[in-house]
Amino acid sequence: MRANSLALRLFFSAATWTVVILVVTGIVLTSLYRSAVERAFDRRLEVYLRTLVADVATPDEASDKFPQSLGEPLFELPLSGWYWQVTRLDTARPDVRSSRSLWDSTLPHLGNLGVSAGPGGARQGYVEGPEDQRLRLVERVIDLGDEGRFLVAVAGDAAEIDEETRGFDRALLITFTVLAVVLLLITTFQVRFGLAPLNRISEGLAAIRSGATERLEGNFPVEVAPLARETNALIDANREIVMRARTHVGNLAHALKTPLSVMMNEATTHPDDPLASKVREQTEIMSDQVTRHLERARLAARVAVIGTVTDVRQVVTALARTMEKIHRDRGIAIVLDAPEDARFRGERQDLEEMIGNLVDNACKWAQSRVAVEAFSEKRDGTGNRRVVHIVVDDDGPGLSPQQREQVARRGRRLDETKPGSGLGLSIVVELASLYGGGLTLGTAPIGGLRAELVLPGA
Repeated sequence: MRANSLALRLFFSAATWTVVILVVTGIVLTSLYRSAVERAFDRRLEVYLRTLVADVATPDEASDKFPQSLGEPLFELPLSGWYWQVTRLDTARPDVRSSRSLWDSTLPHLGNLGVSAGPGGARQGYVEGPEDQRLRLVERVIDLGDEGRFLVAVAGDAAEIDEETRGFDRALLITFTVLAVVLLLITTFQVRFGLAPLNRISEGLAAIRSGATERLEGNFPVEVAPLARETNALIDANREIVMRARTHVGNLAHALKTPLSVMMNEATTHPDDPLASKVREQTEIMSDQVTRHLERARLAARVAVIGTVTDVRQVVTALARTMEKIHRDRGIAIVLDAPEDARFRGERQDLEEMIGNLVDNACKWAQSRVAVEAFSEKRDGTGNRRVVHIVVDDDGPGLSPQQREQVARRGRRLDETKPGSGLGLSIVVELASLYGGGLTLGTAPIGGLRAELVLPGA
């Protein structure tokens, strides 16, 4: 999952709620279990308490014959954590009797600690016992009338409650940890499975852009199907707009060139007329400008087409054969180095026009040799976007840095003796920029001019 992705957001959202719910559930279960353990412990203490109350309330028994063990040997073991205590409250000095385990200590009164009495008059709570023991204590006041009022208390070691609760907490922690891991794995699978259609759309768009397909194909869920349908409609609309633009550009070219040709012909018939000369001059400028802007509009319309890929090796090989035939009389040799995996993300005729202008220009100025190299690489060495480089070298006179700058300007020529309109490099620069690429001029290793064309790859 990438940062700032929908999958990561869904995963973190689900994981956060899973952890929160498990933590809250664990706290609630721990609290409920501890309450259940305390109630069970209190019922055990109340059994001993009722035994003591029954013994105190028996009038036939002597007051000094309270039971010591109550059936529990821990009441006999000193400081065992299990104690009972009976205190007579209606005497000037309270009479306290206790189990042997309490030794010479006494149990505190919950009433003095602010613990309120529950149903039946009994109180339950935690107190500090002998040797700083933590005790769970249950006490009750009984009134025997003339025989007196007594406070009967029984206490047990609260460590049993704590140990029982800790054991449950450990088991609960292990269980919930395993459950959390399983739930997170399920959440990861669910997020990936749920977002798989979006990944298919992303891969489909990449395939369209690379030219492998023309539309988004396949069955998509009802939530995603409208997106795929509208994307296909947008692609179709784009192609239709491009086709209409091409048609309009062609019609405009014919509509403008015909009147300009008529004006040029009329002006040519009067070579000595100054007005005719001026009309001819301005008509040539207009014709050049119309040709330039129509060519640019035509190129822009072609660049707007989505999903077209061209094999660079095929184009370079075909152009090399053609240029060798054209310049056969000068004996120009063209050396090629183009791998099969070099592909240009654009239309074939645009690539032919760019490379053709560069190779033709190199052949015009070369002494005997032109080298054409093409290679593909990842942009900045990372990511999935690729660029293709086409390098054209010649062994001609080359250009100085100032001359390279002048050549790169639109329509600027350095030598009028060479055939051509002088717009070749300008068209290459404009067309490359429309594709997001560029043209750089430098010095070739074989002595002449190096022209390096960088274009989007596939």
